[in-house]
Amino acid sequence: MSNQEIELLNRINQYAESVLADIDPQKTQISVQLEKLKPIMVEIAAERNLSIEEVFIQYMDLASVASLKREQEFKEEHRDSLKNLANSDFL
Repeated sequence: MSNQEIELLNRINQYAESVLADIDPQKTQISVQLEKLKPIMVEIAAERNLSIEEVFIQYMDLASVASLKREQEFKEEHRDSLKNLANSDFL
């Protein structure tokens, strides 16, 4: 990810932490969550001369990449433990 992409992802995530802190994502419709994020996306869109849709798409793409990276790092860090668990009688 480029520095600009990381900055966009971090900025929206930080905003989300403050405005979505009291929201249970499992019980709250996505449309409600997105509406709460709209102000920061509008602000970024204006700064970068983009549409809000473009910012949303970039954010979702970057969030997916970041999630995949975290998952890969977790697997790498816990590879031996996961192998041991898979080979145990526990499963």
